[in-house]
Amino acid sequence: MVQLPSPPADRGPRPRHLVPGDQVALVAPSGPVDPARLALGTRILRSWGLRPRPAPHLLDRHPVLGHLAGTDADRAADFQSAWLDPRTAAVFCARGGYGTQRMVELIDWDALRAAPPKILIGFSDATVLHEAVARHLGIPTLYGPMPGAVSFSADPPTAEHLRRTLFEPAGTTVLTSRTAAPLVPGRARGTTAGGCAAVLAAERGTRTARPSFAGTVLLLEDVNEQPYQLDRILTQLLRSGALDGVAGIALGSWAGCGPADRVRAVMLDRLAPLGVPVLWELGFGHSPSTLTVPLGVTVTLDAGTGTLTLDEPALAAPAPAPASASAPARPDGAPPTTG
Repeated sequence: MVQLPSPPADRGPRPRHLVPGDQVALVAPSGPVDPARLALGTRILRSWGLRPRPAPHLLDRHPVLGHLAGTDADRAADFQSAWLDPRTAAVFCARGGYGTQRMVELIDWDALRAAPPKILIGFSDATVLHEAVARHLGIPTLYGPMPGAVSFSADPPTAEHLRRTLFEPAGTTVLTSRTAAPLVPGRARGTTAGGCAAVLAAERGTRTARPSFAGTVLLLEDVNEQPYQLDRILTQLLRSGALDGVAGIALGSWAGCGPADRVRAVMLDRLAPLGVPVLWELGFGHSPSTLTVPLGVTVTLDAGTGTLTLDEPALAAPAPAPASASAPARPDGAPPTTG
């Protein structure tokens, strides 16, 4: 087993888990949102007892570049305002697509660092935000389904696993799937990081990219990238030094990426020489049914058993409510009077 050094001293506190009645923000940092699909996801959030609050530009579309949900400045402002709102307990990315790289450096991360921690939920293009939160704030985030994406409303187990992670995180500390299997056997311990492989490769060389994923259990998944394109993505990560010192790798889904045996062959060819455990198809990412996986938490990866086990829940218990003041006892020992 690869032992991970103690977590860095500057790691921030865990966000608290959700409770019914919490307000949650909906933002669109990437591509334009389908209002009908979002309405289905919002209905599910309300059924959990949450109060979804749409960001002002949630349903915008860029006036020239139709692949973006509004302007870069508006998307960044929505995210920042949602994070700084003291009434908001979590920030949901409504969907992925592309665009987060264009707005991430417009966010005032010093201001976000001064605010209480919140839960960030999203996957795919939201990988950029997960990495930025990890580097700037040092708090756990959730790589999971988004209310404006298909799997959230179309697959009840997907939504239920996210709900349990948000409300009952102690019950989702062991992650596995029916498809999980060892690609390279072994056990490793590290801090989870990663996300969409193409986005991670695109981040290399930018001001927001970490130097490497040393000491991490790296999560990788993608969609609609053919085997030769996955080869190029992994080669870029290898050549850039991003995978130097990685403790282990957990692979997710590869929907639309071609025959599974060809994808496996690429993964084995590129990742096995690292000499670390690699778990095949843990069940997160762009698949029709997907798990929510916490990032920024210490875990044990066991490729042989197909499990990823968290040291502790990703989210903390809410602080207890302050005790109400009680009337002082009477000198004669009789119960205090009230009213």
